[in-house]
Amino acid sequence: MNPTSPILHGAERSPLGQPVAYRDTYAPELLFPIDRQLKRDELGIDGSRLPFVGADLWNAYELSWLNPRGKPVVALARFEVPATSPRLIESKSLKLYLNAFNQSRFASAGEIATLIRTDLSAAAGAPVELVLTPLSAQPQRAAAYPAGVCIDELDIDIDTYQPAPELLATVAGGGEVEETLYSHLLKSNCLVTGQPDWGMVGVRYRGALIDRAGLLRYIVSFRQHNEFHEQCVERIYCDLLSRCRPAALLVWARYTRRGGLDINPWRASTAQMHPGDAMEIRQ
Repeated sequence: MNPTSPILHGAERSPLGQPVAYRDTYAPELLFPIDRQLKRDELGIDGSRLPFVGADLWNAYELSWLNPRGKPVVALARFEVPATSPRLIESKSLKLYLNAFNQSRFASAGEIATLIRTDLSAAAGAPVELVLTPLSAQPQRAAAYPAGVCIDELDIDIDTYQPAPELLATVAGGGEVEETLYSHLLKSNCLVTGQPDWGMVGVRYRGALIDRAGLLRYIVSFRQHNEFHEQCVERIYCDLLSRCRPAALLVWARYTRRGGLDINPWRASTAQMHPGDAMEIRQ
């Protein structure tokens, strides 16, 4: 993206759901930023005073370029877009952008990393952190389950498949607790194409005991909801904060891979509640 080019605020003009010719040489103009505040307005979030800290953690598995002699190099990339950035980056545009490196020659992985960091920061409107590791360095990622309680086996009836914050409640007389709950039953749909997005969602909190059955019903209520990954996590965070009023709260999601990318947003009351970097088993 050229930093002087106009910002396209909504998702309706994104390349999602449209036939797009793949480019195979460096093309930063392919990145498509989307204004975060449009969806935050729905949640009553004041953009100048966010009720959370956090980031969108991306892992890219389809990145390649040519060295100066024309030999391909393949690498993994991990980058972090801060929740304070005014714009998120639409995922298909990022896939197209990364694939556009395929037939371009670069002297080093460091040169590629500098370009990507610069372009993503311009698109997001804030500094983006980036780690790029060629496969020759044998990078590793570990899959793990959250250190908490999975609520998926609760034997309950569910009949609501659009977000219903009224399902969230605390347990009277339950006292104050500190716990981590998680579910693999999160499913939402792409805001533009309607294609399913699958993920694990975790909730770590300190405060009045949250009713687990209500929480599971609420998580499943996203099943027919159309919204981007980052927006779903912010909605869950805000609904829990409003309905259950915890003293401390972390909400994070690990979405399954699509187009060589996985997206892992997290939002928390403090930066110290960072969820870590373990992969979800389906990623």
